[in-house]
Amino acid sequence: MNPYILATLFFGLGLGTTITFASSHWFLAWMGLEMNTLAILPLMAQHHHPRAVEATTKYFLMQATGAATLLFASITNAWITGQWDIYQMSHPLPLTMITLALALKIGLAPLHSWLPEVLQGLDLTTGLILSTWQKLAPFALMIQIQPTNPTLLIMLGLTSTLVGGWGGLNQTQLRKILGYSSIAHLGWMILIIQFSPSLTLLTLFIYIIMTFSTFLVFKINNSTNINTLAISSTKITTLMTLTPLILMSLGGLPPLSGFMPKWLILQELTKQDLAPTATLAALTALLSLYFYLRLSYALALTMAPNNTNGTTPWRLPSTQLTMPLAITTALTLLLLPLTPATTALMTL
Repeated sequence: MNPYILATLFFGLGLGTTITFASSHWFLAWMGLEMNTLAILPLMAQHHHPRAVEATTKYFLMQATGAATLLFASITNAWITGQWDIYQMSHPLPLTMITLALALKIGLAPLHSWLPEVLQGLDLTTGLILSTWQKLAPFALMIQIQPTNPTLLIMLGLTSTLVGGWGGLNQTQLRKILGYSSIAHLGWMILIIQFSPSLTLLTLFIYIIMTFSTFLVFKINNSTNINTLAISSTKITTLMTLTPLILMSLGGLPPLSGFMPKWLILQELTKQDLAPTATLAALTALLSLYFYLRLSYALALTMAPNNTNGTTPWRLPSTQLTMPLAITTALTLLLLPLTPATTALMTL
């Protein structure tokens, strides 16, 4: 793709998210979300093969449906209350519709079916943008609205953690596994969003770091399914030693960074007298942990035959940048000791 066009599309992505961040009017927020969607569509379809076009079409239809529902709900709220302000969303009908529209846009279960399918059709770089940056604008809106029915968000969160864990169990494609991983992590964020928005932002921040390092590892290895992981250990041995730790951090095992948000969320849910919810969320996390263990097993404990096709690529020098991967990997593995400082910052 032409660098000028690429720069324009990235500028559109950033501007759309910034407009949604800065808006207090529903129409401006909707406009930012639309700019975001329109900017990423050419990036998704830049590799001209049928799977990418199919993924782009599915993504466009889902985002258009979510945006239309959001605009309809905000117009309904303005009709009922006379207010376009995001903070003045008080009527339960438009509030529920907007919550469901934003859940569709970020891929919360049971409105999740498009996310693994779309990710499967994209290259890893565009998939990374879809899994991280595209979640920011809808989350900014979800944090700002004040729900009158907390049961809806709890049900969405629990369903997402369950579907995200269950759906990834029998997958062999890495991008679909990362899609279900995204659904599960989003469920944890939605569970706590009405009780502690700062904790939701912390969880989103750590999720973005962990997902960034995971996507970069798979991109450096050029891995798209579990079988290709088996021949990765001969390529960059040090990185392949750290990759199971990155996956375990995604699963939330101590003493890695991914344990911090799960620990704090379970603690906050217990403080809110939602011990059964916390127990169910912790049990569904075990499902996700299982498919991360499958990937770690394929990486560390299996060895593919040393045929010519398998060994030749590892002899070629790599030209990919490794500094972003080094930074995000260090953060993915080593942030847990900073938990006291993080909780102190959240209480400011």
